[in-house]
Amino acid sequence: MDYDVDVVVAGGGPVGLMLACELRLGGARVAVLERLTEVDPTIKGRAITAPGAEALYRRGMLPALAEVQRQAMDRFQAFMRERSDGGGAAGRGLGIVGHFAGIMLRADLVDRTEPGLGDAGPATEIAFVAQQDIERLLGKRAGQLGVDVRRGVELTGFDADDEGVTVRTSHGAIRVGWLVGCDGGRSAVRKLAGFEFPGTEPEITCHQAVVDMTDAEDLKIGWTATDTGVYAYGPMPGRVVTVEFDSPPADRDAPVTTEDLQARLRRVSGVDVTITGVRTATRFTDHARQVTEYRKGRVLLAGDAAHVHSAFGSQGLSLGIGDAMNLGWKLAAVIGGRAPEGLLDTYASERHPVGAWVLDWTRSQVAAMRPDPQSRALREIVSDLAGTVVGTTYLTARLNGGGVRYELPGEHPLTGRSTPDLELTDGSRLADHLHGGRALLLDLTDDPEIRALAAGYAGRVDTLTVGCPSRPELAAVLVRPDGFTAWAADAGAQAPMSTVGLAEALEEWFGVPEGAVTPG
Repeated sequence: MDYDVDVVVAGGGPVGLMLACELRLGGARVAVLERLTEVDPTIKGRAITAPGAEALYRRGMLPALAEVQRQAMDRFQAFMRERSDGGGAAGRGLGIVGHFAGIMLRADLVDRTEPGLGDAGPATEIAFVAQQDIERLLGKRAGQLGVDVRRGVELTGFDADDEGVTVRTSHGAIRVGWLVGCDGGRSAVRKLAGFEFPGTEPEITCHQAVVDMTDAEDLKIGWTATDTGVYAYGPMPGRVVTVEFDSPPADRDAPVTTEDLQARLRRVSGVDVTITGVRTATRFTDHARQVTEYRKGRVLLAGDAAHVHSAFGSQGLSLGIGDAMNLGWKLAAVIGGRAPEGLLDTYASERHPVGAWVLDWTRSQVAAMRPDPQSRALREIVSDLAGTVVGTTYLTARLNGGGVRYELPGEHPLTGRSTPDLELTDGSRLADHLHGGRALLLDLTDDPEIRALAAGYAGRVDTLTVGCPSRPELAAVLVRPDGFTAWAADAGAQAPMSTVGLAEALEEWFGVPEGAVTPG
């Protein structure tokens, strides 16, 4: 078909930009429509969990993320020194790996041998990177890859048919092959396409802000539960969060005023602070919703357009980036004729359960934060568990996506999981070979049969013959472009058992090999 571009991505936040980059790596022509002319400065997520950091690491973005985090940690340490009058408390926050319902999780209580906790390599060192910083980094990367990012252009409507989508914008109409809504929790694409969006109604009111204030010496750093709610202070100067459980906001879009913030912070904390200025502020609730399907014909959804939930745990950004990583290579393969359209069905079947789990994870945190006696009793029990190695390891693993496993064919323990960042004998790591967004077949035992099977996938699947001393039991691993294991075999299996299932996995994910004779 004669399309203006192959894909229009509605929404130029981190998820939309990540998806656009993935599509470009796969050879698709992409335009991103973003109604804002610049990155929204309103305070949003201040951290990224391991799955999101790992995805960005696999695309070569670790050095840039590390530099942004270094600057954030410098600000945090300065804040702690100021609060502790130059004492030794400045490093206290560095021993925290996250929180559950404001219950801090200590790094020294995490068992890193647990699957999913010690496998991501240097990506595990990345956490304190704000959403706006990630959006800027991805915007730069999109430009380098040739993505057509159109800021100040808003999607106003569309008409989809079996052959494509006519997208109407504030600057005219364009004809495209596919439309993906990455336009946030109030997604216009979702509403216009008629996606069902069931879930639970909001019950609480939360505010996050960066303010200038006086008389704040008695505010406790970190998360604190009180008789009237929960509040947080830090990890940057002036950053505060209030959580109140009396009702949802009467008008979620009403401006957040200095007087309202001050009253709420005083009420929840019990400290008579005086807020003298508001630099940035936002209001959010605990509503949790998810579309019943991620695709309607040639219209798809990703990120907050597909699922919304409270911000507790900072998992929303990683969840959306995971959607983009999963969808990008698949849609590009369909567009490029390297895979049938049915491959897109696996996007929803793999990502919908992950989104549903995150919604429940955030709901459970709200339950443990409520000020009623029953909830506070529950909170005490969770706090006790979080003081143990077993409890902290479980909570940290779940927070960092350790429980994600796609239902893929094969019995190997790695199949369907995010592939460990293996250290290889040539001095590289697995992630070093995923920057280009192609699949990778690791031949770890110099097996000619493995290489012969991969020969028909040149240009679609990279093959690397190398050793992996840290995992001597592994014979071979087929890694999808999103970093998940499609197939794996152990070295102890006898040939030809070591390659059983490999040909099927290659064909399932990457089409028929070159030179193959198809029936009929």
